[in-house]
Amino acid sequence: MSHEVEELRLTLPHIELAAHVFGPVDGRPVIALHGWLDNANSFARLAPQLQGLRIVALDMAGHGLSQHRPVGAGYALYDYAHDVLQVAEQLGWQRFSLLGHSLGAIVSVVLAGALPERVERLALIDAVLPPGSPGPGTAERFGQALLEQVALPGKRKSVYADFERGVEARMKGMVAVSRDAAELLAQRGLMPVPGGYSWRSDSRLTLPTPLRMSDEQGWSFVQRIACPAHLVVAADGMLAKHDGLLSQLPFSHETLPGGHHLHLNDEEGAALVASCFNRFFAMP
Repeated sequence: MSHEVEELRLTLPHIELAAHVFGPVDGRPVIALHGWLDNANSFARLAPQLQGLRIVALDMAGHGLSQHRPVGAGYALYDYAHDVLQVAEQLGWQRFSLLGHSLGAIVSVVLAGALPERVERLALIDAVLPPGSPGPGTAERFGQALLEQVALPGKRKSVYADFERGVEARMKGMVAVSRDAAELLAQRGLMPVPGGYSWRSDSRLTLPTPLRMSDEQGWSFVQRIACPAHLVVAADGMLAKHDGLLSQLPFSHETLPGGHHLHLNDEEGAALVASCFNRFFAMP
């Protein structure tokens, strides 16, 4: 197992993405996808402990050191899945595995279901399906999304007086993380601006999703997954209370102690997740 980390820039036909690369050159090819408003450092604790894998941990578009999408473009699941496919094409990976956390896990499920012939293994952390939306509220949600998109240019990003205050803000975000986790994410996420520091992430990432899949549409992706798949559920995370969903999954899952970022919050959590996925990737 290699502990060296390589910084990579991927110039795709439509955007430039940044990535951290872990593991031996001849390892099993894996593309790792982080959660919403996180970055490639989401895997800084986990990836070095995974054995025999060549892991390309992306800063997804609009996150970390990757480019933001052009004016007028968006951040739909389809767009992220397209990015991943283009990354695989550039790397020459006809077949590859996916390691995803939160939003990254959802994108992984969507891609593995859409193109099952391309994905070898699917390792998921605390997410499976995008949130569904009841049909009657679709028009109202769409209208609200339009209004917020129009109003966005008039809003200003938060500026923190120093780096430490930016880290503290991330600790108290929508999904709280440990100080160590926030500092790791801040290494790729905070940038100096006049007056202090601000997060690099594209402000459009905070806009509501105009259209959501129905539950039936989401399950159509899960049902088409043809590769071995394994889900780690955080005991204090987002899936722990969804026993009904977990019991319907056509692949294996196990619950580990910790919160939604259990693979990043501390070394103990990362080691537990690594042990789980090392067993999974070693299976014939």
